[in-house]
Amino acid sequence: MKHTAITRGAVGVAVFLLLAEAAGRLGLISRAALPLTSAVLARTVLLAGDSRFIADFGATVEAWAVGMVITVAVGVPLGVLLGSLPGVRDATRAIVEFLRPIPSVALILLVSLLLGPGLRMSATLIVYGAIWPVLYNTIAGFDDVDPLAKETNRAFGFSALATIRMVSLPSAAPFIATGIRLAAAVAIILDIAAGYISGPINGPGIGAFIAQESTGAGDLTVILAATVWAGILGLAIDLLLMAAQRRLLAWHHTYLGETE
Repeated sequence: MKHTAITRGAVGVAVFLLLAEAAGRLGLISRAALPLTSAVLARTVLLAGDSRFIADFGATVEAWAVGMVITVAVGVPLGVLLGSLPGVRDATRAIVEFLRPIPSVALILLVSLLLGPGLRMSATLIVYGAIWPVLYNTIAGFDDVDPLAKETNRAFGFSALATIRMVSLPSAAPFIATGIRLAAAVAIILDIAAGYISGPINGPGIGAFIAQESTGAGDLTVILAATVWAGILGLAIDLLLMAAQRRLLAWHHTYLGETE
């Protein structure tokens, strides 16, 4: 079933690209407004040999990785704390609800002034924006734990910490994994958006590359090709996280009746 879904997805993408190419060649879409799909794909391949773009691509991956490591290292324990102690959650609810709606891109200028441009700025913005899916999904996972299972564990003399380790964390693991996948997508978007808004001054990255190519007349074909690579990166990361989730949480997928 998994391979069938992948095949159908590939066919859907191929059909979309063929229709877009046909629309351009038939004049339904102005080539000045949107280059031919074949031209964009050809430039996408050429960018793989462009040393400047490779450096920017690597910088985006580095910022994403650093930001995600910090996000998971902070978000999961904090979610465990708030999910396990309702009193602490109630005490911090106002602060969390105040900070959560503030978009990371609105903080670009402030963070750049405090930390300076570069990796630290990108990682900070990623952590601020991506931590919420991890935090809230961890809390939701702990809220979903069967109270009877926890009480049974405690009845056998296990401590509260042991109950969290043996019962709550395994039960909440699928929620946490979903939160990490959502955060990974948010992190990519934030890093590219921050680079695009602040431009090359923020340091290397796909967003900075697109911003630089957008100056003056700009080459829309190159811009779209870089955007395609951003999409490929996001898709690759999501597929890797899905594979890791299936391997680490195989018991959960077996319980749901999912098959390869």
